[in-house]
Amino acid sequence: MGAGLPRVTQDPTDAAFVQNPYPVYDRMRALGDLVWWDAYAMPVTPTYAATGAILKDRRFGREPLSPPPVPDHLRDFYAVEAHSMLELEPPRHTRLRGLVTRAFTSARIAALAPGIEALCHALIDAFPDTPFDLLPAYCTQVPVRIIARLLGVPEDTAPQLLAWSNAMVGMYQAGRNHAMEEAANTAAHDFRAWLLDLIAARRASPADDLLSALIAAQAEDGKLTRDELVTTVILLLNAGHEATVHTLGNGVKTLLETGLRKITPTTVEEVLRFDPPLHLFTRIARQEVEVFGHRFAPGDTVGCLLAAAGRDPGFAPDPHRFDPTRPTKPPHMAFGAGLHFCVGAPLARLEIEIALRVLFARCPGLRLAGAPVYAPIYHFHGLQALRVSR
Repeated sequence: MGAGLPRVTQDPTDAAFVQNPYPVYDRMRALGDLVWWDAYAMPVTPTYAATGAILKDRRFGREPLSPPPVPDHLRDFYAVEAHSMLELEPPRHTRLRGLVTRAFTSARIAALAPGIEALCHALIDAFPDTPFDLLPAYCTQVPVRIIARLLGVPEDTAPQLLAWSNAMVGMYQAGRNHAMEEAANTAAHDFRAWLLDLIAARRASPADDLLSALIAAQAEDGKLTRDELVTTVILLLNAGHEATVHTLGNGVKTLLETGLRKITPTTVEEVLRFDPPLHLFTRIARQEVEVFGHRFAPGDTVGCLLAAAGRDPGFAPDPHRFDPTRPTKPPHMAFGAGLHFCVGAPLARLEIEIALRVLFARCPGLRLAGAPVYAPIYHFHGLQALRVSR
C-alpha cells in the first residue's frame, strides 16, 4: 500500500499536532499532491488542487463497496449510520438530499435571522462580569438552539442533544477506544428512541418546521422510510451544530489574537479558510482510478485534508496570515465540495456572521483571559475552552 508515495509518520493524537497541525500540513504539501499518512494507512491530499479534484471526482464516493462487519457493541450506531446521506451515494443520496434541500429552503433559513440575533443578545445579557468560558456560554448555545428551532425540536432538550451528539461524533476521532464506541452506541439507541416518540407526536400535530416537512415526505409513498427519517433528523441535529460550534470558537480566538473586529461575510469565509472545524474527510475509490500519479484500486480510501487545502500558498497567498479582506474566489474547502458539499452551509454562514457581529458589537472590550487550548478530537478541530473577559 502507498508504494511510490512519500510517507508521513505524524501521530494525529500528538499534543503538539492537535494544538497546531498546520506546520505538519506544510511539510506534507512540500512532498506532493498525495502523501501516505502511516497513522491512517492511506494517502491524503495536502494541496488545494488534489483536495478539490478528489472531492469532485465521481469515481470516488463515501459508501463502502463491501460493508464491513459490524461488531455487536456498535449495532445501534451503525443501524442509524446505514441511512445517513453523508455515507450514501446516488440514487439514495440524491433522493434524501433532495428532500432535505426542498425543506431546508433559503427562505426558511433567512427567516431565522431575527431569532438568531435575539438569541445572541439574550446570551450576552447573561454573561458574567468575571472571566468565563465563552464556549458553553455562547458558541455552543447559538447553533444548537437554532437547529433545534429549525427542526421543531424543543429547545430545552439542547443539553441532551449535545450529549448524544458529542458521544456519536466520538466515533470519528483519532484514538477512539472501546468505551467511546459503547457511548456512541448508547447515544444512537437513545437518540433514535426519543426521536420516534417526537415524530409520533408531531405526526399527530404538525407544525411549520423542518421535522413536519420531513414527516410529510415520509407519508408520500416511497419518498422516505421511517429509518431514513430518523437518521436524517439525527444527522441534521448533529451536523447542524457540531461544526458551527468549533468555527465560532476558532473564529473568536483568531479575531481576539489578531485584534480584528469588523465582521462581514468575507470575514466569515476567512475564518472558515484559516482554521476550519473539520480537517479530514475521506473518500473511497469506486473503481480503479489513477490521479496525481497514484493508482487507486476499488475500495481504497483517500483522506481529503480540507484544512491543509485552505493553507496552500498556491490557493491563498501568504496563507498563514488571517486576512478578512481576502478574495473568496476560488472558494475554500471547509464545507467540502462536489456531491457531499455541506447542505447546511447557508445556515452555518448566517449563524457565524450574526453571532460574531453581535458579540463584538456588544462586547468591544472582549479579551482572552487565558491561553486557548484545542481539544484532542482530531480529525475535528475545535477548542476545549475559550476563557474571556469583557
